[in-house]
Amino acid sequence: MDHMHTILQSLAPVVLLLLFGVVAAIACRAAKLSPIVGYLALGVALRASGVEPLHTSSTVALLSELGVVFLLFDIGLHFSLKHIREQARDIFGFGPVQVLLGTLGLGLLAMLIGVAPLPAFLLGATLALSSTAVVAAMIAERRQQNCPVGMTATAILIFQDVAAIFLLIIVNALNGDGGPLAPQLAMAVVKALIAFGVAYVLARLVVRPLFDLIARTENEEVFTASALLVVLAASWATGSIGLSLTLGGFLGGMIIAETPYRPIIQSETKPFRNLLLSFFFISVGLSLDLASLGQHWGAVIAVTILFIAVKIATNAASSLIFRWSAPGSMQLGFLLAQGSEFAFVILSLPAMRLLVGDQVASIVIAAVAVSLALTPALAKSGRKIAGKMRARRKTKDERETLERELAAPVLIVGMGPVGRTVADALTEFEINYSSIEKDQKTFADANADGYSVVFGDAADPRIWEPLGMHDRKIVVITAPAIEVSRELTPLAARAFPHIRRFAAIAKPAEREAYEMAGVIPVVDDSVPPGLDVGAAVLRELGIDDAAIENWRESQQSRTADALATAEAAE
Repeated sequence: MDHMHTILQSLAPVVLLLLFGVVAAIACRAAKLSPIVGYLALGVALRASGVEPLHTSSTVALLSELGVVFLLFDIGLHFSLKHIREQARDIFGFGPVQVLLGTLGLGLLAMLIGVAPLPAFLLGATLALSSTAVVAAMIAERRQQNCPVGMTATAILIFQDVAAIFLLIIVNALNGDGGPLAPQLAMAVVKALIAFGVAYVLARLVVRPLFDLIARTENEEVFTASALLVVLAASWATGSIGLSLTLGGFLGGMIIAETPYRPIIQSETKPFRNLLLSFFFISVGLSLDLASLGQHWGAVIAVTILFIAVKIATNAASSLIFRWSAPGSMQLGFLLAQGSEFAFVILSLPAMRLLVGDQVASIVIAAVAVSLALTPALAKSGRKIAGKMRARRKTKDERETLERELAAPVLIVGMGPVGRTVADALTEFEINYSSIEKDQKTFADANADGYSVVFGDAADPRIWEPLGMHDRKIVVITAPAIEVSRELTPLAARAFPHIRRFAAIAKPAEREAYEMAGVIPVVDDSVPPGLDVGAAVLRELGIDDAAIENWRESQQSRTADALATAEAAE
């Protein structure tokens, strides 16, 4: 009976957290909030209710730690060497500058409010990171995977994820034993480099052959068990040599990332990751000192406003250093202005809490949670500001640029998902284009994201002359209507007989009707939308088939990675 009683005591808090976690997830989905915010709020509510077994349970503590391990494992799964090579400039150039400026700005801010220099800059580095989970989901939702802002934000987040690993190593090295700091940091970095080297060798010589063997068994359960074995064994190994369990989780994911089994392993481990990570965020809420927060709620609001403002400024400054336009810099600055889920991990470590104090740690954790909840509104504000800034730019150089755009060989009608992909294709091969969009919201979003677009309805013949149709070679209609094509194509053909008109259609059955109307139909059922019509336009412009296929594969790979990251973040 005593044994059964012990089991029930360990199981009770897990059952309660599962129950409350389901309710919190459903409520956040209904309120269109990040589940992270819901789990934190749930933890705070449970702490306020005084449910003692929850925040004293060793079982909950273990599950919480494993949640962070699986988060890092999932990030490691997306640490593709091919992706890194394609965006090396942004990852290893833009990313470090963004983190460095954020660390300096936020570190100086922390010192101004009385934090000692070492913890101030550690705090600055922690807050300089942004939320991979939240931002990746927003980029996918808004179909920004292939636009400059989305691609650069993703590259910065990749660097931040790696920087967070080393920040965890540094904070874990500060164990408060009073020993010299430099040797601890040097030894931690050496151990980490050795761990990365061993992981690379294992990936090539052991893990790939192992999963080849497992694949031949055609047993999904063995895949699940093997994935769990890799992540837990790697975490145990790094923990055993004095590094963090989370570094092992990251290395476990990186080992698998270069194998063709990454998608199935990600799908097999996703339920474990999401479930265990929810325990971590709930436990963070449980750890907050409510009495202290109640007394310092004004400080939470002030810290939130200050650190978001500093991040917007430092993010925008980083963009300007890399010769981004002011509107693009502002949009990126707002998109990455929130705190990171890593802040909860780092500020929960005993060494960090000892350095900054429990009260400061609790206030900063609360401020990061608020920033995550504000992210959608911040990103929307950034896009609006960027759009207005672009609309106000009336310099001579810009008028000359507009004249060149009007003389561009390709006009894209409609800047929805298909139009954006066609524009990305033309930009990739340095072919000038301009576009026109009649929907105000779609126009504003495309304009804010840096596409060359004007507002208007291309179905109105009065606008053809201002659009410079005499100088066009190709018109791409991304959302055609057969009735409009039948009515306008004969008129357009008489006025501009040299123009080739392409229409992106959804069904092969529509092909004949558009051909009879004088339009070249392209059945586009690609992912992302627009790849097929984009390839057809490039082919018409004389681009080599091999180059077009490489571009298609690159776009599909980026979209798949972005969607996988977004799905994992949900």
